[in-house]
Amino acid sequence: MHDESDEHAGEDARRARWTAAGTGALLTLAGFAAALLRLTGSAPALVPAAYALGAAVCALAALLGSRGRTRRALWLLIVGVMVMAVGDQSD
Repeated sequence: MHDESDEHAGEDARRARWTAAGTGALLTLAGFAAALLRLTGSAPALVPAAYALGAAVCALAALLGSRGRTRRALWLLIVGVMVMAVGDQSD
């Protein structure tokens, strides 16, 4: 027999998966766009590389989030954004 709390738990898990996957995809697109923009400019090579690496980490987070590994996805999103921030500070 299904309990109301079980139904809400499933809904919360689904929402967490969508949130992790969507945020990861958005940050991936933003990171790769920033890498392309910095690549065409006069920034040091470290800057676009940091953006691309951070975007790749966020892409992995989106994949893990879509598979239900939301806690790991959250930590990877944090790491990915931190890598992009280091690249931004290097500019």
